[in-house]
Amino acid sequence: MKSYKISEILYWVIALIASYETYNQWNSNRQKAYIFTGFALLSVFMSLFRRYYRIKFKKRGNSSQ
Repeated sequence: MKSYKISEILYWVIALIASYETYNQWNSNRQKAYIFTGFALLSVFMSLFRRYYRIKFKKRGNSSQ
């Protein structure tokens, strides 16, 4: 279970880095900024998806005991 939590945190870090790069690239290279925006949104989605399944598996594991 610890690896699931670590992967959630890594996805949030990737989202922060991509958001920062979007901010930096917005005026100079709009195409790159859109790509980084996509990465940021995908990372947020993946972290929430991982969190949902981590909690679901945790509840299912506790109910069987």
